[in-house]
Amino acid sequence: MKIKVILAAAAAFLVIIIGVGWGSVYIPPADIFSVIGNKLFGTALPEHIKSSTAAILWSSRLCRVLLAFAAGAALSASGTVMQSVMRNPLASSFTLGVSSGSSLGASIVIFYGASLPVASGASLPVMGFVFGLGSIFLALAVAGSLDGQISNNTVILVGMVLSLFINAVTTLMSAISRENTQELLYWQLGSFQSRGWTPVYILVPVAVIGVLFITHYNRELDIMTFGENQAMSMGVNLKVIKRVLLVAAAALTGASISFCGIVGFVDLVAPHIVRKIFGASHRYVVPMSAIFGGAFMVICDLAARTLPPVGELPVGAVTAIIGAPFFAFIYFGGKKKHADA
Repeated sequence: MKIKVILAAAAAFLVIIIGVGWGSVYIPPADIFSVIGNKLFGTALPEHIKSSTAAILWSSRLCRVLLAFAAGAALSASGTVMQSVMRNPLASSFTLGVSSGSSLGASIVIFYGASLPVASGASLPVMGFVFGLGSIFLALAVAGSLDGQISNNTVILVGMVLSLFINAVTTLMSAISRENTQELLYWQLGSFQSRGWTPVYILVPVAVIGVLFITHYNRELDIMTFGENQAMSMGVNLKVIKRVLLVAAAALTGASISFCGIVGFVDLVAPHIVRKIFGASHRYVVPMSAIFGGAFMVICDLAARTLPPVGELPVGAVTAIIGAPFFAFIYFGGKKKHADA
């Protein structure tokens, strides 16, 4: 198992190097390390490296790749929690209305110019995060009032209804304010373009802390995969643990999409692949899903910015094009094998 973990970490590191080096201007790995050493430790740059190349790498590509990796890691860890807690391979934070809530928050900023009094430039990500996290709190509150034990079916149904309602409100706002619909659509499709270092400084620590926090509950996650009755018989306080884990997962998703927009399928694909490679123990599934999801997001973002001859594709569209058939193959292929057996 340790060898698999080391190989997965090495592969993810290689993907990051490829993501940083590949683009309109190719930057060899040796030059990448030289520029990073120059920026972090003040080492001298080799004469063949132009200042423009160093600027492209540091101010554009490196921060973009790290942000993509952190976002993919956060989404994948969140998806792992949702699938295990809900005991549903299709469960995700998006199912419970996090993406819808974030879209509503973004709509309020884009359509009506709402801004924070302290940091107006951060209004869009902050509002997206607050409304996304608020939607999960509302879903859990409604589910708790309907079902004291907060059963999985109740949470999923409430989340779906809430998501549909919020989407309807956002659509109504778009119909009223058509002049800003294009900007909202661009945000909803997801992108890491021109984000700079500030989101990296925020999202990387959030992703690391979130993954470590969730990994702390690996025993409870293992037990909950056997069912709610089994978990309660083994002393797991489902009502409390569910709330804690669902809110943590929603916070990771909300933090991610607040900076890069709505990017789907990463949180569905990564946990399934990891479980096939590393088994079902969440001691490995949570951190390995984060590593795999981060690498997958970097690859998708690389495709989004290098495949088109002009401009770039929305990264959310790329993850859907790659992730949807891949997930269908993994999920339904497994079902077929199980039925044949």
